[in-house]
Amino acid sequence: MENSLFLTFSSFLFVIHFVPLAASTPSYLSFLQCLSKHSHPSDHILSRLYTPNNSSYKSVLQHYIRNQRFNRSTTPKLDIIFTPLQESHAQVAVTCCRKTDKYLKIRSGGHDYKGISYVSNISFVLLDMSNLRSIDVDIQNETAWVQAGALLGELYYRIWEKSKVHAFPTGVCPTVGVGGHITGGGYGNLLRKYGLGGGGASFGVISAYILRLVKVPDVVTVFRVVRTLEENAIDIVYWWQFIAEKIDSNLFIRLALKPIDEKQKGTKTITATFVALFLGDSRELLSIMDRDFPQLGLRIEDCKEMSWIESELFWASFPNETLPDALLNRKPGAKFLKRKSDYLQKPIPKDKLKSIFDKMIELGDTELVFNQYSGRMSEIPEWETPFPHRAGNIFKIQYAANWGKEGKEAENFYINQTRVLYNYMTPFVSKSSRCA
Repeated sequence: MENSLFLTFSSFLFVIHFVPLAASTPSYLSFLQCLSKHSHPSDHILSRLYTPNNSSYKSVLQHYIRNQRFNRSTTPKLDIIFTPLQESHAQVAVTCCRKTDKYLKIRSGGHDYKGISYVSNISFVLLDMSNLRSIDVDIQNETAWVQAGALLGELYYRIWEKSKVHAFPTGVCPTVGVGGHITGGGYGNLLRKYGLGGGGASFGVISAYILRLVKVPDVVTVFRVVRTLEENAIDIVYWWQFIAEKIDSNLFIRLALKPIDEKQKGTKTITATFVALFLGDSRELLSIMDRDFPQLGLRIEDCKEMSWIESELFWASFPNETLPDALLNRKPGAKFLKRKSDYLQKPIPKDKLKSIFDKMIELGDTELVFNQYSGRMSEIPEWETPFPHRAGNIFKIQYAANWGKEGKEAENFYINQTRVLYNYMTPFVSKSSRCA
């Protein structure tokens, strides 16, 4: 597995019981009997079960639903939620699902975009890992023992409590669950420096991980710079495609293209927002940008020096002066959203970029987010880890639509927008087969 992301899975892998291949009968009596048989009465294991007849079922189910599209009365509901308080509880649940031929799904933070961990048209048991979230940071050995139900923000905070010069290279959304992020190949703004791991999500339930921490400097630098069409956004984005693979691996820049309303003109335009993390001070960053990416026109006043933990707050769009303990919040506001992904392997010609901008303006509400690859990502062969998308990819592209209005009509409108833009991008992205 990748050198920086993690050393090993938990030594306790719930005896690696597999999810059964056949759906079960509606009755869960045999499952409940199995739980009682394989647990000690003092464990009170049945008290951790929630069914639709339980008054707490709805709140437990909804607590980690991050996409409101899958929080409707018509959404297929699971039969049982099981919220273990200790690893032995989870082991018994997996054992009994296998013995009684029940489907099992595992939820860590609930951030899967399509609700895969908690929505299904067949009956299943949800193993909710949210109570298994202890974190033990060992700075002397530069490791952290983290249970699968912990969130990224909690991990970052606990590392920061012990050291101001250590980090872990995962994502920039603090409410993502550690379990799903690591097994699913989640990415963040340290991937060009330290790479990306991932894999193993299909063979068993993992209770905890030993993570190898990485070093970060006392001072890092961030910026968020917006360029409009009037400020040559098309030219800047065009040149960025050629520069992104070669620029210093201590620098990560995310590019977001977004249609916005020009209120004075009554029309729409596109903004190109460049958001960066640099592992160093602002003067060093400015020197790199002036040399390698002068087209952006970065100025010293655009740059903000801060600690690594403060940069996590910046990237998560917290207000200035927010204290690090905000990362411990486990209850973000859920919203309606749609996401799709692509990989860009060759620069898009300038005239085609303009046509993409025009299509985005025509559609009106779908954003394109370009996450920079290369650096350490390109040094690791695609066959070395379960995550194959490495050398040869300039950007991972995300199609993003968010909305606040309820109802199928609004949902169909925004989903259709992402699909239209996704289809429009077909000539420019990875082929044979299209990767996502």
